[in-house]
Amino acid sequence: MKIEFIASVAVITPDVAASHKLYLDALGLPLKRLDGDYFASEEIDGAKHFGVWPLAQAAEACFGSTTWPADVGTPQLSIEFELADADAVTQGVDELRSRGHDVLHDAKVEPWGQTVARLLSPEGAIVGLSYAPSLHE
Repeated sequence: MKIEFIASVAVITPDVAASHKLYLDALGLPLKRLDGDYFASEEIDGAKHFGVWPLAQAAEACFGSTTWPADVGTPQLSIEFELADADAVTQGVDELRSRGHDVLHDAKVEPWGQTVARLLSPEGAIVGLSYAPSLHE
């Protein structure tokens, strides 16, 4: 598997209001509401995408439910590694499984066109293998 670059980093918050106080109010990051309580920016130097991702939305993306499963460690961070194309995401999942890693979900296409598969790292981070066409234009 060949990682092209880090596509996205997002903190995962169980308390949206408290996170907004830090990232928007105190730090003054140029975050904009993208989806419900998800705030993000592509305007911070050194990052393709930085977001504040509500835990309920992370659960929905990984499990199809707004509740994070009690038997799976609760993540605090998401990082997505960009691959060359959508097929590379599927191949990357196969490679991870062949090396004994459990995957939260197989490659799927999100409504905005990104192909992504995710697993939970030993540190408790959601790690995504991603292909977002808009990042390759």
